[in-house]
Amino acid sequence: MPDVHTTRARTATLLAVPLLLAASGTVAAPAGAATRPTGAVTCQGAGVDPGAAVRYRSERVIHAPLSTIWKLQTDVERYPSWQAGIETIERLDHGPFAAGSAFRWTTRAPATPTTPATTLTITSTVQQLKRHSCIRWTGPATGGGLLINGTHVWDFTAVKGGVRVRTEETHTGPQVDADVPAATKILGEGLEAWLSALKSTADARSARAGHPGTSRI
Repeated sequence: MPDVHTTRARTATLLAVPLLLAASGTVAAPAGAATRPTGAVTCQGAGVDPGAAVRYRSERVIHAPLSTIWKLQTDVERYPSWQAGIETIERLDHGPFAAGSAFRWTTRAPATPTTPATTLTITSTVQQLKRHSCIRWTGPATGGGLLINGTHVWDFTAVKGGVRVRTEETHTGPQVDADVPAATKILGEGLEAWLSALKSTADARSARAGHPGTSRI
């Protein structure tokens, strides 16, 4: 089993995906986020891995139309245009983004004092999807001897002035299970960074279109 420093360094390079090393320090509740998100996040009755020790849940209210937010989240091939750290991404299927769709994405993990530079490859498969409502995908991330399995659920609900985006994710694997508190902290930083990027991009597009602060589909 790797020592704690090695585990944390390797785990950090993976769990901060898709915004690699985008945040540091403790996870704070950002503006627009619920202080204590309540209730499991599910899509068509399915949620995250119930047996996973590493899990994190958060939410954010985004002042943009639901259609704008949904387009950003499902047009996966354009993730690099608004998410730092993603080097390449490709759809592995054709047609509308739906249950069964899959995509493979990579991010470069820089060298650390204890690990060499490596490229992480994540293959995600959509298990459940309801248009303008929710998405659930699963899949492994590999690279540099790592193997971590993730389950990620998103829920989108129109509210007054915008859309409440809720997300929950779990990770399993020997590297993350070796230090659950550190892995959970890093997972939280990654999800908060994703929500921040989604919010800022969607809000900006909504403002340019002339309809900020709306939940119009």
